[in-house]
Amino acid sequence: MAFANSSISDIIATNIQSRSGELADNVTNNNALLRRLKERGNVKTFSGGNVILQEVMYNDSTTNNTNSYSGYEVLNVSQNSPISAAQFSITQYAAAVSISGLEMIQNSGKEAIIDLLDGRMNVAEAQLMNRIGSDIYLDGTGNSGKNITGLGAAVPDSPSTGTYGGINRATWSFWRSVAYSGVTNGGAAVTASNIQQYMDAVAVQLIRGTDKPDLIVADNNYYRLYLQSLQSIQRISDSGSSMAGAGFASLKYYGAGMASDVVLDGGIGSAATANHMWFLNTKYIFFRPHVDRNFVPIGGERQAVNQDAIVKLIGWAGNMCSSGPQFSGVLIA
Repeated sequence: MAFANSSISDIIATNIQSRSGELADNVTNNNALLRRLKERGNVKTFSGGNVILQEVMYNDSTTNNTNSYSGYEVLNVSQNSPISAAQFSITQYAAAVSISGLEMIQNSGKEAIIDLLDGRMNVAEAQLMNRIGSDIYLDGTGNSGKNITGLGAAVPDSPSTGTYGGINRATWSFWRSVAYSGVTNGGAAVTASNIQQYMDAVAVQLIRGTDKPDLIVADNNYYRLYLQSLQSIQRISDSGSSMAGAGFASLKYYGAGMASDVVLDGGIGSAATANHMWFLNTKYIFFRPHVDRNFVPIGGERQAVNQDAIVKLIGWAGNMCSSGPQFSGVLIA
């Protein structure tokens, strides 16, 4: 027998709900940066508010109240920092799963409908994964400023200007990431013969004690140049790294007193900006989905006014945030 629209709608909603946890895992596992954040426990939900607040790592010598003292000396108890948290907007994403009236008739049994839904869900999931996985490399200004505030904003090519998380980088130098240009700072375009030298130049600016970048993400061009630079010494990959074990094209960088995974996030359809290599200290980067909007069905049944079809939406809300962009950097052309 054919199902009434309300029954079909319930089946769609149940199918989406049952796969929501799997979808959230798929999104984080399908992207090298998001996977590393998940491994660190830095995929942290938030429960409400007009903005997402992210505590900042901030040490300003002009306001630091830490000092030595002797005996009854009066201690400095003034406010340690005028800035306690960065503020990030809540971005929203949705993908639609729809079934037409004709498809309902053609797939009149419950099992047939579920089989049809599996195919539609796979498409919607892939679209969400690709879109979010792409937007985390951009600066959030796309689609009229409604996109995730990604690496293009957290670790920009020009880190001494602009506002990130509500904090003006021109005013607050502690909030500036590192940018190193092969041409401007290194004196020549990035090639296989000099890319390791340039990588060292970026890395040494990002180390503070045991704090150092743990993930280097490269676009097609810079990954290829780094791979070529390693072939003469056959130091190609690290099969024991979590990134290689997860199926990502992964190399290893040993330099500036650190060891980091070097991951390709290019390939077909990648939105990773050309000629960019990000040096990321993922200790200070967070993926912040809303606890009630983390790849789940949203809204009720949507029946088109002038079409024989029903639609359900899969929704996500949140942003990518950083508590310390000064601990990450980027190598550019």
